[in-house]
Amino acid sequence: MTGRIAIYALLAVAVCVPATASGMASAELYTTSSYLYGRFDARIQHAPGDGVVSAFFLWKNGSDASGAYWNELDYEKIAADCHMQLNNIYGNPKSQHQSTPSLGFAICGGYHDYRFEWTPTYIAWVVDGKEIRRDTGADATAYAQNASAGMTIHFNIWPGNSSFGGNINNTTLPVHQYISWVEYSSYDNGNFNVQWREEFESSAVPSGWATGNWASPYNLSTHSPQNVAFVNGIAVLSLTADNATGNPGTPPADSSAGGTGGGSGGAGGISGAGGTTSVGGGGGSTSSSGGTMSTGGTTHTGGTTTSGGTTATGGSPSTGGRTSTGGTTTSGGTTGSGGSSPAGGSTASGGGTTTAGGSVGAGGTTTSGGTTGAGGSSHTGGAIASGGTIAAGGSISSGGTTATVATTATGGEAGGGSAGTATTGGGCSCSTVPAASPLGPVLVLLFLFALRSRRKAI
Repeated sequence: MTGRIAIYALLAVAVCVPATASGMASAELYTTSSYLYGRFDARIQHAPGDGVVSAFFLWKNGSDASGAYWNELDYEKIAADCHMQLNNIYGNPKSQHQSTPSLGFAICGGYHDYRFEWTPTYIAWVVDGKEIRRDTGADATAYAQNASAGMTIHFNIWPGNSSFGGNINNTTLPVHQYISWVEYSSYDNGNFNVQWREEFESSAVPSGWATGNWASPYNLSTHSPQNVAFVNGIAVLSLTADNATGNPGTPPADSSAGGTGGGSGGAGGISGAGGTTSVGGGGGSTSSSGGTMSTGGTTHTGGTTTSGGTTATGGSPSTGGRTSTGGTTTSGGTTGSGGSSPAGGSTASGGGTTTAGGSVGAGGTTTSGGTTGAGGSSHTGGAIASGGTIAAGGSISSGGTTATVATTATGGEAGGGSAGTATTGGGCSCSTVPAASPLGPVLVLLFLFALRSRRKAI
């Protein structure tokens, strides 16, 4: 009998002892002051795991009171695939207006910027600077009319169930939500002005903030202040077994903790004296001059040709550079089209100028020499300017037509270069002057002697 009593007593004790191994402890961090209209920013890495709800939200105090009008705006990470649900919950009774955007990145794999913009006319959700949802009309009016005292800023982590969040498995615990910084900007006539920024630099709960100690939704956990910690400038909210609280571990570093930047910092912390303020945020790095600019290219002026000359666009001419077919060089003579100068045409510097009469027709007058019979003129001593080539040596026909044998340099090098192939024609821009032929004077003397002899014979 005594043995049976002992067994019954042991069974009673076993039934009465709570099974604490299956219990969980969650966490919540929130501001003690409410803020009306503005921009609410936070940089967060959400907690992974099926059944784990990791949230950033704005909430009107007293919304849960009996007969109260509810106002709540949410970012809530849910389910095993770590997707985001956006909620606008308002009314009496409350109604939920939700959406599930595709963000294009793993919200549980790194820090990202999450923002609410709340104004009298619209409410917007903005992630990493990109607006992903905007509510206007009745959805915005519900807050303008019923949340005129403002809303508080909340972060929490807690276990969901099959109806919301997923089915949690205790063996996946602990899991953590990481918050790098929080910033509030007031709203004034279309402008947002930074009022304060919390960067969690102390290991204690910052001024103006508090931790939750009540049951989470679905009563599957109780928020524990021990599961809110501040490590290396990161606020860590943990979901743990209820006998394993207060072990946040080392949070991942936020490599891009610059924040939204801009604006002027608020004075005096979040709500009371001593809070951490930031003057405009760290901001991202900016580039001062944006790229490398080339200081012009290298251009070459090249030579200029008169007509028919070829220049190389962008070529580099040398002194007395090479021209084709009579082009102008830097220190050479200018030739006419194709290298021929008209009756005694002029050449540029170094070319020499011929007088009109380098090639005379019948009846021309020579500079020196007698008058030919039958009105012809010889080229004997046709006047030459500096360095010009005379057309001396042409054969005289009756009537005084001479053969023009002046040379021109087609395609030669100007400025002291070698002369090209000689061609018949007027003008010369070559670099050498041939000597005058002695045959002309001899022929004149013979002609005069013949006339004298004829007169004697008559």
